[in-house]
Amino acid sequence: MQKLAAVEEAKTLLNIAKDWSILKWLTEKKRVRTIADRGTAALDRLEIQVKSEWPEELRLAYAALEVPAQDDDDPYAAAEIEFARQQAIDLPEEIKARAQRVKQADDLATNARNTAEATFDDAERRLSASLARLGAEQALHAYDLRYEAIDEAEKAARQSPFLPTDS
Repeated sequence: MQKLAAVEEAKTLLNIAKDWSILKWLTEKKRVRTIADRGTAALDRLEIQVKSEWPEELRLAYAALEVPAQDDDDPYAAAEIEFARQQAIDLPEEIKARAQRVKQADDLATNARNTAEATFDDAERRLSASLARLGAEQALHAYDLRYEAIDEAEKAARQSPFLPTDS
């Protein structure tokens, strides 16, 4: 998989930032956030590009795995997800399994990112350099997980629906 310059820049800065004092964190947090957001946006674009090239069956299988948000204001969201589930019923199990692997990787990466962001918020509230360092470690891990999730999405698209998956 290709490495993205914006992500690598963010990872380099976060690796340096792991040694910062709280004063340095407070003075640099806006720059870190900007660079980290640029890296995240680059990964978002790559993920969209990869998934846009998926065969229709894989898109349907993935859409069927979505869970309606509890606080979603869209009254049609649950119906759309149910429609996707109905569309995916007759898909081969192999395609459903591939979509499930991608979904699990995506969820793991999203949870890691949310954890890092919560840790950074907590570090700022408490003025804690150690929590900021932990947040940097978590953010680095989240970037790696996101790369892995995108790699899993690419791999799912390359596999023929009639061949067993390579694990």
